[in-house]
Amino acid sequence: MKTRLLVLPLATALSFTTASATGAGATTSGGGTGTGALIPGAVRTPVPSPGSPSPGSPSPGSPSPGSPSPSGSPSEMSPSPVPTASPSGPGCAALPTSGPGSVAQLAGQPLGTALSQIPDLSTLADVAKRGNLVDTLNSAKDITVFAPDNSGFRKVPQDQLNRFLGNRHELARLLTYHVVQGRKSPADLEKGQIATLEGGKVTVKREDDTLKVNDAKVTCGPIQTKNATVYIIDSVLKPRG
Repeated sequence: MKTRLLVLPLATALSFTTASATGAGATTSGGGTGTGALIPGAVRTPVPSPGSPSPGSPSPGSPSPGSPSPSGSPSEMSPSPVPTASPSGPGCAALPTSGPGSVAQLAGQPLGTALSQIPDLSTLADVAKRGNLVDTLNSAKDITVFAPDNSGFRKVPQDQLNRFLGNRHELARLLTYHVVQGRKSPADLEKGQIATLEGGKVTVKREDDTLKVNDAKVTCGPIQTKNATVYIIDSVLKPRG
């Protein structure tokens, strides 16, 4: 039951990438709160002041209806680009070639659902389910996840794993240490240290033809899901402290 409480801190961390966007437009220019800020998706209709153009009439200097809007406007915020590299590594052989769990099928699935369909990530998927985190992972936006495979979890002593599962703060730290903001390509990862949502950093380097995250080897990646980029690793990463 305690692990279910984890969803609040983890959801807060995973929603960091969209917090600034949701804050825009929350207040009116006069500092008051508009109707659109109180009702998600609602459009606040302003009351025209005396002498202002009537609704539907173009204001001076504004483009006429049907004309293209200027490029580069703030509303044209593009999401984090999806890496185009195909997944590679010895662990990719375990992915189904078609159907559930295949590369093509995973690309259309949100992260929490996708984890449950990758055979080598069944333990991680079970941890997410027991922690009531599937919906949180499904709604996260543009993240990169270093996903420990089943063999990586087997390296963790059972008493330590039980302690993580029974302590929402420790489990939150552990899981968010495996998550990075933005969808990272292998070239992005090779730039060195990368900050995680836990607050600490991981060190990524290439040794021969293998990417390593701290001491864990990347066995397959990048795997694209609908909202995240996944790299399967062979060990559980442990935050410092």
